[in-house]
Amino acid sequence: MEKPADVEASTPVSAPVTEVQTYGEEHGGTHNAHTDRGQSESQKHHHGANRAPISSASLIKAEIRTAVEKGKDVALTVVGERAQEYDPQVEARVLRKIDWFLMPTMILGYGLVYYDKAILGSAALLGMSSALELTTTRASTTPGQPDTTDSTRLSWATSLFYFGMLAGLYPLTFLLQRFPLNHTLGMLIMVWGITCMSTAAVTTHHGLYAQRFFLGFVESAIPTGYMCIVSSFYAQREQGLRQAIWFASTGLFTIIGAALNYAFGRIDDTATPLQRWQYLYLAAGAATVLFGAWCWALVPDSPATAWFLSPEERRVAVERLRRGAAGTRCTAIKPRQITEALLRDPKTLLVFVMMGAAYTVNGAVSGFGPLIVSTFGYTALEAILLQFPLGGVCLVAILACGWLSARVPDVRLALLALNCLPVIAGCAMIWRSEWTHRAATPVAGYSIIGTFGAVVSLVITVGMANVAGATKKSTVAAAIFVAYCVGNIVGPQLVKSETKDRHYPDLWLGLIIW
Repeated sequence: MEKPADVEASTPVSAPVTEVQTYGEEHGGTHNAHTDRGQSESQKHHHGANRAPISSASLIKAEIRTAVEKGKDVALTVVGERAQEYDPQVEARVLRKIDWFLMPTMILGYGLVYYDKAILGSAALLGMSSALELTTTRASTTPGQPDTTDSTRLSWATSLFYFGMLAGLYPLTFLLQRFPLNHTLGMLIMVWGITCMSTAAVTTHHGLYAQRFFLGFVESAIPTGYMCIVSSFYAQREQGLRQAIWFASTGLFTIIGAALNYAFGRIDDTATPLQRWQYLYLAAGAATVLFGAWCWALVPDSPATAWFLSPEERRVAVERLRRGAAGTRCTAIKPRQITEALLRDPKTLLVFVMMGAAYTVNGAVSGFGPLIVSTFGYTALEAILLQFPLGGVCLVAILACGWLSARVPDVRLALLALNCLPVIAGCAMIWRSEWTHRAATPVAGYSIIGTFGAVVSLVITVGMANVAGATKKSTVAAAIFVAYCVGNIVGPQLVKSETKDRHYPDLWLGLIIW
């Protein structure tokens, strides 16, 4: 196998590898000298020069701690400053181990994120709206016209969650960048779970507003952290499919969540101390706390510290990322990379606009989906069950597009445009069809809207591809996240209950235009 070119000649200015070189220079080359003295000539020939020795696990751990404390790239303690050869079979084994650990963890975690947000629509059908006065009756001022239902409070309860996410974006992104990823995420996930459980204790819509804002605040770290994990453990060519796999949990947990909500909806709350909607939040919060403990204890901070890899496998895990100029974890904040991401890279702005448009659909569907379906003439429990087709379409579309993106070159943008078409068609079907009792056409239109999940997944993949440098990764991820929040804030405000008789024209027309 041809030996890779020297890192100094092969990586862009913004790559984290340059940060590693700076680290070596700042230490006066002492790291290289130490390595050269500690290795025999045969070892240098086999492994390449200037590599940190990996025979002593305790030494590696001590060097990693020192690097973290000084804000340097921990990968320098695993590999040297020059690119090295490695066995492709070892690389394949490393990738399998990373997949088997990270993918199930991320599927569960992001699924809980989506389920937590989507509970509100089902909870509103199971008594939450009346218990917290989220919907009010507005008396008609026109003789002969019926009274109307005002759902403004429910819209704001949905939107305030994302205002909280915006508020938490900067401080929590800073924490993710500055401190160990596993401990930071684990702590925030456990706080998020406790906050979710506290929803059951809320007695007024004002209390729900405060709870939703704080819940969004602590959850703001999760999507950004996940995008950074994928870009820190996987080479560029591998990221698209993995991003699709964990993001497909939105569709999977739409199905799982609907099944759980249906089960809790069948509880006879006249014989229990709690109402049906309160059980939803207690169950979701308890599961989230357990998941947070798992992340704290077992999720690695970077490939350089992955406990499920051997020392040699860690070296390969880091080295293969360096070949793609992807980099691993570096806790130092680089202002130059922030400027590059926000002012010099037009892709960041384009991805921001696309993400905001896609998540306008999500904001309406996740907050009001079951309520909208119930207006087609279905009972509360039937409306919850009819989330199954939506989740199935979302799951299949995301996985299919991820699979195609990984195997067909330069197909992502075409797939992105293609998946927008069912969303437009679905919105038009709901808006212009007859909403008769148990109408089938609007339900079909509602179901095919699920392809918006593939749109979002592709936008995330395009946005995070070819992003080198830990600080730039975090900055781009944060920009994507701001667009995510803006779209989810706008979506619920388009659902105006007074326009129900006209099939919510502002909602569907707005989504089609976006």
